[in-house]
Amino acid sequence: MVALSRALPFSVIGSLNGVHMFGSNLDVLLTSACTENTRVVWKVFHNSITLIVLSSDEAASDFSLGRLLENVFSAMVLVLGLEELINARNIERLKKDLKACYKLIDSFLEPGKCGADLTQCVECAVMPSRAILQECLEAFASAAESRFGSLLVGGRILCATEQWWQLAAQEAMLLVWLVCSLPPHTSRDLPVYLPHGSPTVPHRFLTFQLVPGLEAVLLCGPNPSLQYLTDELVKQFWQPLLDLLKASASASLRCLPPGINLAPGILGLLLINQEQKKSLFTVQPHGTWTEGSEMPLKNRLCALRSFYALAISLYFPCQKPEGNTVPLQEEFQAGFSHCPQHCYVVCNTHKAYAIHSKQHQLFLILKPDVPTFALRSLAAGTLQSLTTEDSAF
Repeated sequence: MVALSRALPFSVIGSLNGVHMFGSNLDVLLTSACTENTRVVWKVFHNSITLIVLSSDEAASDFSLGRLLENVFSAMVLVLGLEELINARNIERLKKDLKACYKLIDSFLEPGKCGADLTQCVECAVMPSRAILQECLEAFASAAESRFGSLLVGGRILCATEQWWQLAAQEAMLLVWLVCSLPPHTSRDLPVYLPHGSPTVPHRFLTFQLVPGLEAVLLCGPNPSLQYLTDELVKQFWQPLLDLLKASASASLRCLPPGINLAPGILGLLLINQEQKKSLFTVQPHGTWTEGSEMPLKNRLCALRSFYALAISLYFPCQKPEGNTVPLQEEFQAGFSHCPQHCYVVCNTHKAYAIHSKQHQLFLILKPDVPTFALRSLAAGTLQSLTTEDSAF
């Protein structure tokens, strides 16, 4: 998979695959390489599929490109199923089948507009109306014979059933990402494979556009029919809340709990609930952004994503990788008797601070004039405000 604006010659692609195979035959695992202006990462899945990504983006790292390859492979499993991928008997047919994944894969290759693809945690939006919508969603999902349902607004989860949060973090993220990659439609009935929970047996993934910008999604079995759900249950449960749904869809997606007043020096934040694998992400923590204010939104987004990748791959490596994943970096804390819980970075354009605790992770981008000695107390106060005001986090 090539993250470049132009296609590479076949000879280059063959060489990249060949050097990886040559190393494998000598029991050498080649995971990444760098040239003067390009970074290359290889990743093998199930000893069958090898994905290769090249990037000339200065902000790209082994960690971020590794996550990209994980998402691309899981996207293929989501649409085609694991059995079809690793035991393909007809390569030409597989190539044709893979076209169904192109839109989803292309959306991962586009410049990042959020952090879910990097954290592999779904992003949430917090609104005052969430409690009412949560009650209606649970009743709707129960009537549809489903335990897995959520409401999506602007690519973020507004509320979800309890069982939805039992899905693997990457699965929940992929399902939301799939909806966002498709053109708007009144309703859909799609077969999907859950890469971790059900990679060989498909489930029905149903989506319903309640109002423009807001959708209800369900994971179901063979019953009930899409027509019955659309004609009967959607009208029964959601029609009485039409005004509330419209207000929720058009509300500003600040994503933060109501009444939260953050320190004026904060330019962006990422809060992750490590137990439920969900997050709050914003580079507009104080509402609208005006031209000429500190640090353009594009730069804030890049800085926050880069800082997350740096902190997770170097400073907070105590998280146990899934399976037999080879670490991307040498263990930074070698020789220390503890795992780091705080880290910070000082740059010319901004400062960054992170807190790593058992339940939460918080990553902040701040104005450069915020005193360095005040970063820890500011971050700790922010974490306390976000987690005490909203019990969901």
